[in-house]
Amino acid sequence: MLVRLLGAPSIEVDGATAPAPRGRKAWALLACLLLAERPPTRQRLATLLFPDADDPLGALRWSLAEVRRSLRPHVDVTGDPVRLVLGDGVTVDVTLLRGAVDVNGAALGRFDLGGELLEGMAFDGCPAFESWLLVERRRLAASAEALLHETALAELAAGRPSDAVTTAGRLVGLNPLDENFQTLFVRSLATAGQRGAALDQVDRATALFRRELGAEPSPGLRSAADANLGLTGSARVGRAAAEAQLEAGNAAISAGAVDAGLECLRRAVHEAGAAHDPPLRLEALVALGTALVHGARGRDEEGAAVLHQALAGAHTAGVPEVAAKASRVLGFVDVQAGRRERADEWLTRAEELTTDPHELSAVLGVRGMNLSDMARYADALDTLRRSVDTAKSAGSRRQAAWSGSLVGRLHLLRGETHQATEAVEETMALVAAERWMAFAPWPESLRAEIDRAEGETRAADDRYTHAFALACQVGDPCWEGMSARGAGLLRADAGDLDGALRWLEDGVARATRLPDTYQWVSGYVLDATAGVTVAAGDPSAAAWVDRLAEVAARSGMRELVVRAHVHGAHLGRPGEAEAAALAAADIDNPVLAELVASV
Repeated sequence: MLVRLLGAPSIEVDGATAPAPRGRKAWALLACLLLAERPPTRQRLATLLFPDADDPLGALRWSLAEVRRSLRPHVDVTGDPVRLVLGDGVTVDVTLLRGAVDVNGAALGRFDLGGELLEGMAFDGCPAFESWLLVERRRLAASAEALLHETALAELAAGRPSDAVTTAGRLVGLNPLDENFQTLFVRSLATAGQRGAALDQVDRATALFRRELGAEPSPGLRSAADANLGLTGSARVGRAAAEAQLEAGNAAISAGAVDAGLECLRRAVHEAGAAHDPPLRLEALVALGTALVHGARGRDEEGAAVLHQALAGAHTAGVPEVAAKASRVLGFVDVQAGRRERADEWLTRAEELTTDPHELSAVLGVRGMNLSDMARYADALDTLRRSVDTAKSAGSRRQAAWSGSLVGRLHLLRGETHQATEAVEETMALVAAERWMAFAPWPESLRAEIDRAEGETRAADDRYTHAFALACQVGDPCWEGMSARGAGLLRADAGDLDGALRWLEDGVARATRLPDTYQWVSGYVLDATAGVTVAAGDPSAAAWVDRLAEVAARSGMRELVVRAHVHGAHLGRPGEAEAAALAAADIDNPVLAELVASV
């Protein structure tokens, strides 16, 4: 049995169309049951789907009977909360989006990945369900794109660039304004030996961005057309030459000389390949991919392509620790991009492959980041604490600081300022001891936010100002956006709306100026901007709320989805208050619960 919810909904059995549930509400119910994180109660479903019925629970029973009739004996639907159990041989298109990539882009052609959830169906009279459906449509569209994105990268790494061209072209067709997808398409064309077509695509994408976005793409788009050119000049064949380039590259990256470091690391890959030393080449590939992701700005797409190469080679050579590190950094890329299911796949793989406590602490840190971004706070806190403890035991002070900062952020979001202060100040002490200035603006902005929450306005202003100046010095868009957000909120607290909006709009622009922006920071700044404009009755409020809603839904950031609903409710939009309450029901955050109760 094949159940399709993307595009026109249908059911197939043995390749033939089977009788479908009668009524749009039965399809809506099936979608709710398949996509819920945990089984929903009958009362919750009745409130969502039958708000105006004389007997909501009775109407729900009828729709449940329709779902059972259409799916039995392949699927069982019972109980309260309502549990849907898929039998053997049942495939559901939306659940495939959460699975592992098998480097088979052709198989994905069976599914309408560009189709909307319950396409063509509207649910007038159910405003809360309409709000839920819009969020899920956006989330699933992003999940489909993420699956195609990873498939194309894997096809490139497997030496199948023609397949990657097909998959990446399909991806660009779904979302042509995503620079990462355009870059991947250009890289695939170049790797397939179609450099002229790659350069033509660069020109088309550049014209599109200028026309639709009023912005230029980053340099990474055009450089992707050179992906197949490689290094020029002969290699100084020998392991020693490759090792020297690898050591020099790592040292340059650590010192902040990114361009020089990347050149050395590329040379190390070249030299190790010429010396026929696969293990050293894999080490150099992982170092290069990691440096592109963490050291360079706006180069995550190139870094991911390199890491996929390393991963393919590591599996062939049987080098699990190399595969673990590559998987962890790929997981980090996906966390930043808001590709939650893909990130979870990578991090699970990384944790299974590594026995090194240094690497394990890093994997746990990224996993905790992902869980926190999704507002799964209890799981996130447990995972981040394990990361901090493991890092301290292994002597990884920078990792302890990195994961500890996320512990502080989590407590801050939940209004637990005492615990947040402890975690953030410990992080700041570790950062100072390590002289890790590139990271320092992040915990300093968090500490300023604690000051603001406690009414210490002057201290908060001083910290935000210092964090912003340092963030600009190191050129980190996320840290710039975070500190600008805080400065804007301080001005809003003082009643200076014009000053607040200058800072907040600048913060949004800074946090989103590169294609590999951290979506949580982008959403966090958008939430502050939406909140200030809604409270002030500013004409721009609706546009900011809509932008937040789309970013939050596509990136799986559940708390920010709720906050977008709350802002929408304050704008008087029907169904938003009910949607906020339903979406917040599974999120353990007293601050959020109080916010939802206010509408």
